[in-house]
Amino acid sequence: MTVQNIYDLLNAVAPFETQEPYDNSGLLVGSPGQEVTGVLFALDVTEAVMDEALARGANLIVTHHPLMFDPIRRVTDETYEGRLIRRLIREDLSLIACHTCLDRAEGGINDALAECCALLDVTGEGFVRVGTLPQPMPAGELKEYLAAALNTDVRLMGDPEITVSRLGMCSGAGGSEWEEAAALGAEAFLSGEVKHHQALAMADAGIPCFECGHFATEQPGILALADALQSALNQVQYKLDIYKSGAGAYYRRCP
Repeated sequence: MTVQNIYDLLNAVAPFETQEPYDNSGLLVGSPGQEVTGVLFALDVTEAVMDEALARGANLIVTHHPLMFDPIRRVTDETYEGRLIRRLIREDLSLIACHTCLDRAEGGINDALAECCALLDVTGEGFVRVGTLPQPMPAGELKEYLAAALNTDVRLMGDPEITVSRLGMCSGAGGSEWEEAAALGAEAFLSGEVKHHQALAMADAGIPCFECGHFATEQPGILALADALQSALNQVQYKLDIYKSGAGAYYRRCP
């Protein structure tokens, strides 16, 4: 099983051609012909994630967020990203990123987020999902429900007394998608990050907003991608060790 074989299997789940024009998904570091000894899935590539991959004997890392998201002119030890790239090359680790293509994919980041929140009758496409809660609840109670479902701290912006039945969502920095969610019937909106002016606009529209953190809203999706790859390997009856990173994000509990 080569890096190209894994790339092709991931492409079947979240086609790389569907990524946004500004994105940098795909094989970012490594050789398509490299034989894969194991695959580690993580939200981001960090020093800790590379340590974990090496300890497990995995030489391919699959992340949600890409390196070189913005163009770079130098790869040196003087920058954080440069140090990561140089170490990937030095350790002979390949890196594939599935970013906006996985955000919008069926069964991808936002569908996994909706599943974590136990939403029913989920609709939407692209980056937005809207679904029905197991039972209607006031926004203040929904805040605690989401904190437990996503294992994170949640900030509520809006009236805690408003009763919510239909919840809209967009993972990561998805606050700008709230109007599309509202058009699909969302009575409240969830995202990883919400800008101040977006929260004000939602409050004016009577839509409570829940800011749940970038990590918590996207981690379920990269783990779902690991499961999808394992399922694909099982279908072709090929044994390869697939790992889900335990390194996590150091900032996920920050206020």
